[in-house]
Amino acid sequence: MCYNPIMRIKKAYKFRIYPNKEQQSRLAVQFGHTRFVYNYFRHLREQHYKTTGKGLNRYDTIKMLTGLKRLPAFNWIKEADSQILQQSLIDLDRAYINFFAGRAEYPRYKCKRGKQAVRYPQRFWIEDGHVYIPKVGKVRVVIHRPIEGKMKNMTVSKTMSGKYFISIQVEVDIPEPEYRGSEIGIDVGLAHFATLSTGERIDNPRYLNQAERRSQRQQRKLSHKKKGSHGYEKARLKVARHHEKIANQRLDFLHKLSRQLVDENAFIGLENLNIGGMVRDHNLAKSISDAGWGEFIRQLIYKGQWYGCRIEKADRFFASSRICSECGFKNRDIDLSDREWTCPECGIHHDRDINAAINILEENRVGTTRIDAGGDNVRPILHYVGRAVSGKPEDPQLAAG
Repeated sequence: MCYNPIMRIKKAYKFRIYPNKEQQSRLAVQFGHTRFVYNYFRHLREQHYKTTGKGLNRYDTIKMLTGLKRLPAFNWIKEADSQILQQSLIDLDRAYINFFAGRAEYPRYKCKRGKQAVRYPQRFWIEDGHVYIPKVGKVRVVIHRPIEGKMKNMTVSKTMSGKYFISIQVEVDIPEPEYRGSEIGIDVGLAHFATLSTGERIDNPRYLNQAERRSQRQQRKLSHKKKGSHGYEKARLKVARHHEKIANQRLDFLHKLSRQLVDENAFIGLENLNIGGMVRDHNLAKSISDAGWGEFIRQLIYKGQWYGCRIEKADRFFASSRICSECGFKNRDIDLSDREWTCPECGIHHDRDINAAINILEENRVGTTRIDAGGDNVRPILHYVGRAVSGKPEDPQLAAG
């Protein structure tokens, strides 16, 4: 009898909610008070370090928050749920930890004109098409898929376009996946979103580039409006909805492509790209950000863990484009403009991207057991022609916890 060990993973289910006018006002209080507490203690931590040379951690700030509520001038903070205020201080502490670890920039102040979010660690539930939010009440919600696993926390958010969502993080036990299928190397790019070691290419949809003329027109109309006026707010919403649509299109494309690649392969080799450094090039920054390489790699990694696909990354300085995949000769004379080249050692003619994908696969195989290609039932990846790639539809709202 075959037994697969169980592993515990975290998932997030995102649903849209429809608060009425009164509930929107109550949510605005929760968003505003949480934002104030985050900004207040961000400033306090900075000043405390400048004065004493010592930092404050989350436990210090949570104790100080309790004392702050007792002051008559800040008594209004009690209008917000106490737990979401504590969660904002935990987020602030994590932001500082990520900064000092080199994983993020210095924490910024939160702005009321940006996306708003609060997190409830408990005391929420869903029943009869409604979600109970502490200090807000029962809000209508559309549950478009069943929730599996134990609910751990809930984040309520408001987008810049005025839509409200809840994101529920759950813990669920799933069987350890079996690694079966073929193996591929992937070379990401701008002319083509990805080139596979099999020779297949996935076209770059360029959502931002396609919508740029409309974006410029809407942004120009917004700039002519007087800030604070009714016309300004209408124009701002149009801009926000337009950019939200672009982001949703990109996310949908990345989810479908990453799921198809993970389903059909047991091993995927990638490059360890320095995307943060690459976007500093002002000539390529917009195109790289539009492609969404970082999100694509993130999705491949967590979906590989869930569905049985091993993901490996080659060394950042591995010269995948310069090495001949046939004989191993390193050609130092090619530059970025050379899309094809012939190896002077063995005479093989290479397509630059396909050769790089093959080298990435071979480099990631080092130190790993080669995976047997599990049959020939793998369907080809369709080129992107303006519609989503073929494959099992994936909900773009599903994300790793």
